[in-house]
Amino acid sequence: MSNLNLKAKSENTYDAIVIGSGISGGWAAKELCEKGLKTLVLERGPMVEHIKDYPTASYAPWDFAHRNRITERMREEQYIQVRGFCNEANSHFFVNDKDHPYNQVKPYDWIRGYQVGGRSLTWGRQCYRWSDLDFEANVKDGHGVDWPIRYKDIAPWYSYVEKFVGVSGSVEGLPQLPDGEFLPPMEMNCLEQHLSISISAAFPERKMIIGRVANLTRGLTDRGPCQFRNACDRGCPFAGYFSSNSATLPAARATGNLTLRPNSVVSEVIYDKDSRKATGVRIIDAQTKSVEEYHAKIIFLNASTLGSTFILLHSISDAFPEGMGNSSGQLGHNLMDHHYHVGAVGTHDGFRENYFSGRRANGIYVPRFRNIDAKTKRDDYVRGFGYQGGASRGRANASDKIGVDLKMEAASLGDWSMWLGAWGEQLPEYDNKVSLNLERKDKWGLPLLDIDCEWKENELAMRKDMMNSAAEMLESAGLKNINTFDDSKAYPGLCIHEMGTARMGSDPKNSVLNKWNQLHEVKNVFVTDGACMTSSANQNPSITYMALTARAADYAVEELKKGNL
Repeated sequence: MSNLNLKAKSENTYDAIVIGSGISGGWAAKELCEKGLKTLVLERGPMVEHIKDYPTASYAPWDFAHRNRITERMREEQYIQVRGFCNEANSHFFVNDKDHPYNQVKPYDWIRGYQVGGRSLTWGRQCYRWSDLDFEANVKDGHGVDWPIRYKDIAPWYSYVEKFVGVSGSVEGLPQLPDGEFLPPMEMNCLEQHLSISISAAFPERKMIIGRVANLTRGLTDRGPCQFRNACDRGCPFAGYFSSNSATLPAARATGNLTLRPNSVVSEVIYDKDSRKATGVRIIDAQTKSVEEYHAKIIFLNASTLGSTFILLHSISDAFPEGMGNSSGQLGHNLMDHHYHVGAVGTHDGFRENYFSGRRANGIYVPRFRNIDAKTKRDDYVRGFGYQGGASRGRANASDKIGVDLKMEAASLGDWSMWLGAWGEQLPEYDNKVSLNLERKDKWGLPLLDIDCEWKENELAMRKDMMNSAAEMLESAGLKNINTFDDSKAYPGLCIHEMGTARMGSDPKNSVLNKWNQLHEVKNVFVTDGACMTSSANQNPSITYMALTARAADYAVEELKKGNL
């Protein structure tokens, strides 16, 4: 009897539990801690301390044994991750695919980072608000269900998070891409400026702007500014870009209300049928495989789209035999990503006297210009796409010269080149889905995920326009040697913008979450990562996750104070 811990439940009880420490989980932790809640953050991966655990951040190219190329070991152990932008410099921030398997019913690239900070350490940092063009799309064209919110509901929360994140960008007054709270924008180089002017002249409905990015062009408190090293995916010791490790988790820790437990694989949310509430979560220690329970009044799922969905699907009880909150049958369905790896590239033989300085950690952006109004409506597909890209000037190719002549030629500059790559919206489709594979288990004894997702006719039709429109914009600026591209092996998941599977909606019969990101059926459980998304728009989604998380946390605390949770 003396060996029993009779205080285990009280010792493992908090006001709030946050599952996941990535972009949305970090925000949930910050908001809940700053509002006075004792908050436990559970992260399935190991600890990563800001600065200390960025081992390659200051490496020069010659410091890498393989010059920052993908190694044979990576191809063997990270065979899915290397299809993204996993390389020798950042591979420690991506999972070992052998240790974290899943089942691809159709080809799907699940790119993951299991560590404190999650993929906030390696994200692309592009920050674009949605507009009502996006929030109203489902109801207007009949795909999916209507969003339960509109731009006015989230606009103040965009402003709230942008001021803390630090987003550099330019004010443009575009209705389809609302302006935000911006730090000074980065500058386009000479060819980008030329292309921007040419696009506006040739295509009045189109506009090329500098990208809006979470890199600090001016320091914020003890963060930044950006050093223009363009080594962001290794972890930034200068805190020149936003991450959980450099920004939200330190803010949460400063309150004294944060408890962070890494190496915690959450297996399920515990449900009490009498109170009709969740009482806590059950975890498996990633190292010892021991099982523990933690308890709280409110629970935020921020384990990533598919991670949060797995937890809900695996949270089975008499009340929810098909997964917690799944009476609608929509949990796991309507999986979306952005389709990309399509566009055009060309060269320009002008601006011979110009070059660029530094390594700008950003590119350009062409906001959506299709299906905005009657003038821009297409008959072959719905929704739209935007472009990212950039111009640069490399060295000339060395020929068969030797000695001094070879050195002179290798040191000379080549032509300017410009690429435009499109990011397109994927429609919500019920049969693009994930489910539990009860026949196959991982190293912790948990079911694998079956992922069954593919591009449909709308995406494939859109890609033709994405490619051809890129080429015609380059042509308008006098670029030559234009080559279009469309990678047929750019499968869903590769864009790392997975969304959906626990969508928001007004009707519990066809959605999983309400307008506050609450489970319709379990009011003290909130899902504010990509799983909550009802459609995908075409903009990078992370700033929207952050805004939804801050909004939901504010609501949750107020409801807790009122005794409603």
